[in-house]
Amino acid sequence: MDSEKAKQITVEESILEIFRKDSALLEGHFILSSGLHSDRYIQSALVLQQPRLAEFLGMKLARKLEQLKPKVVAAPALGGVIVAHEVARALGPSVRAVFTERDKGVMTLRRGFRFGPGEPTIVVEDVITTGGSTIETIATVEQAGARVLGVGALVDRSGGKAEFHLPKAALITLEVQNYDPANCPLCKAGIPAVKPGSRYEK
Repeated sequence: MDSEKAKQITVEESILEIFRKDSALLEGHFILSSGLHSDRYIQSALVLQQPRLAEFLGMKLARKLEQLKPKVVAAPALGGVIVAHEVARALGPSVRAVFTERDKGVMTLRRGFRFGPGEPTIVVEDVITTGGSTIETIATVEQAGARVLGVGALVDRSGGKAEFHLPKAALITLEVQNYDPANCPLCKAGIPAVKPGSRYEK
């Protein structure tokens, strides 16, 4: 193993320990926002509620994407809003942070957010699972005139399999098993499922 790869593993482990310490990496039986089931869930809000950690993680992700020279950082609400804000802040005073949100199930750009023609933009998330919301956000900001240069996330729980045909960076890459509800071994074992995350909480 070369020294650069060893250094990367050490950095990933230290960041993963932040999530463990704040009980943001949970084990059990979870229904994800995609509808898939999983035995692990990452609740990044428990980490991002601490401004110093949010700033630190945003800075680390910004360093992985700064070579793209974006002028805007976009993210899907709700989980990516703080990430976009902190990444944009780390990239410099001329970089803006915006977010997309769902309106009747459709990802949209609201609240007066606008893009200049071809404005260089990156899309960030807190957690990438299947990549669905990231893809929707890319499409939304491109339709608004932006030029998307790359994708970033605090955690890529697809094991690196989520594909966007763009440069991609993540602070942590995890191989987490997802299950179709019809064939979920956790359901078959009778383990109760919970629905964490902003889309499900009442």
